[in-house]
Amino acid sequence: MSTPAPRPRTDESRTTPPLRVLVCGTNFGRFYLRAIADLAPGLELAGVLSRGGTASRELARRYGVAHHESLDTVGDDVDLACVVVGSTVSGGPGTDLARGLMSRGVHVLQEHPVHHDEMVACLQLARRQGVQYRVNAHYHHVEPVRRFLAAAARLRERERPLFVDAATPVHVLYPFVDILGRALGGLRPWRVDEPGGDGPLRSLTGRLGGVPLTVRVHHQLDPADRDNHALLWHRIAIGTGAGVLTLADTHGPVLWSPRLHAGRDDERRLVFAGPGLDEASTAVLPGTGPGSGQEIFDRLWPEAVRRAVAGFAESVRAGGDPLRAAQYDITACRVWAELAARLGPPEIVRPARPALVTVTDLADPPQPATVGPAHSRTPAPAGDPTGQQGRAPDRPRSPEPAAEPAGSPDVGAEPYSPTAEFFDLAAAPHVTAGSAPAVVAALAGVDPAAGPVVEIGAGSGLITAAVARAYPALELLACEPAVGMRAVLTSRIYRDPDLRRRVTVSAQAAPDLDLPDTISGAVVCGVAGHLDAGDRQRLWRRLRDRLAPGGVIVVELMSMDRPLVLAPTRLAGAELGAQRYEWWLSGEPDGPGRMRLHTTWRVLHDGRTVREVTDAYHWHTITLAQVAAESGLVLHDVPHSTGGPPFGVLAAGREETRS
Repeated sequence: MSTPAPRPRTDESRTTPPLRVLVCGTNFGRFYLRAIADLAPGLELAGVLSRGGTASRELARRYGVAHHESLDTVGDDVDLACVVVGSTVSGGPGTDLARGLMSRGVHVLQEHPVHHDEMVACLQLARRQGVQYRVNAHYHHVEPVRRFLAAAARLRERERPLFVDAATPVHVLYPFVDILGRALGGLRPWRVDEPGGDGPLRSLTGRLGGVPLTVRVHHQLDPADRDNHALLWHRIAIGTGAGVLTLADTHGPVLWSPRLHAGRDDERRLVFAGPGLDEASTAVLPGTGPGSGQEIFDRLWPEAVRRAVAGFAESVRAGGDPLRAAQYDITACRVWAELAARLGPPEIVRPARPALVTVTDLADPPQPATVGPAHSRTPAPAGDPTGQQGRAPDRPRSPEPAAEPAGSPDVGAEPYSPTAEFFDLAAAPHVTAGSAPAVVAALAGVDPAAGPVVEIGAGSGLITAAVARAYPALELLACEPAVGMRAVLTSRIYRDPDLRRRVTVSAQAAPDLDLPDTISGAVVCGVAGHLDAGDRQRLWRRLRDRLAPGGVIVVELMSMDRPLVLAPTRLAGAELGAQRYEWWLSGEPDGPGRMRLHTTWRVLHDGRTVREVTDAYHWHTITLAQVAAESGLVLHDVPHSTGGPPFGVLAAGREETRS
């Protein structure tokens, strides 16, 4: 894992005196160093304490702080210490170090796990010394877990949990208990039964928060490499009468599987249509990944550590009784100790480095598809795991053949026109609830007198109309080269006399648009990935050169940061009269950093497919960070998140960029 250079703090982070922080340990401690030096305002790195290896001294030099090999050389100017050294239960001196620091009046955040008796003793010492002490379980701060916990809280407001089915490696058993307790709203009453099973997984049953619990624990450990060789990570399924909420992995995704239920008619026959059957059998909660292994180390874990340290800093500033505040942590530690006692010592293993098997290795060979030229689009419906919206690729494998297939697009065919008639059936809910409000909020500061807002890939005009109605003085240039999509766009604009006066429709495609000399802003939603790197850079340059002072470029991408195999998935459905419409999406890698995506719209009557329309196109799997680098502009935090695909705002300036 590379260590980024620290960045200078802004004046805003110094409105209150910063807490000076000592980081003890430089293995996992590297995440703490980055979080404190680069990510957490109100904190200032004061030094590094370690055994004195060359790498540790180099880290201290890189961050511009002193390196200490003993507490004896640490000055009195340290307010807070992060002890990221194994505790006694792991065979390390972390708890002794924590006690020594608290005895000197230093607040201590100690990395898990810590034995129950040691935790209580440290809390009692903290109370006597008038300092704060906390054990950081880490994983409930990781973004997909945070979203799982938030979803679980909303689910508990509606439904009572009926069971928990879960799995964890012994490596992270304590944070597993912590996550479970937070997901269930508490740990008491709890009970752990005798374990069973053999092989690498041991099984336990019991109750947690009064909810029946089944757990499988990967109970093997390599003592020479404790950080590796877990066969799985946290997997937690909470079952209710309405469905099952699942954390598929610590790092995502989070899944919702509504309960499949068919009603009955007057003769007690099952009715295979009705409320709820339009919902996907399993949907991915927006923003829950999964990310790549590199993203875990580069973003998810540093952000999680930042949240933990920032939360502890708030406790330090607020004061209070550390022992009273830690009652949940003490209970979690007791449950963990009981689980560990029931399981007994883990089996010692010394496995080799695991083989690398990718999803491409396991997938069916991709079917050939003919793809037309890259093209523009608008953003995706909520619940779409790819961030894709209603523009269509080649035919996915469907459960029954089409009666009147339209076939794959011809060579040179124009993407999106074949499926334009269906676009709003999938796009409207997502755009109305997510993309449109986000775009409107992002354009709040533009000057209407500076020129029009240019929307590239306006699609059917859903965002166009929302922006125009939000800003009555604004003129828009809506560019949409696909004939079918442009027909819907033009019709939508023409129906509204006010939009007809202020919105100009263009048939030109990016990046070679005829642009006014000055524009007040630009909207590039679901379009950038259709262009290769050279075309994107040309587009950003042309927009940047015409952008008025205070102007912004609003960008939305798809939720894919690398090529992957997408099995055919039904993402949306709608009823019109006597017919049902279904949108299916699939895809596969098609070269470095590029995917071929396939969409099919199926029209059904009385459960039988009567028409099927397909389309295909390429998408370059770019990220917002890449977009910012290509454009030479600053990528800003946005006040209104779509809760779905990546969304950002580019502008000239020297403000803080998003990581």
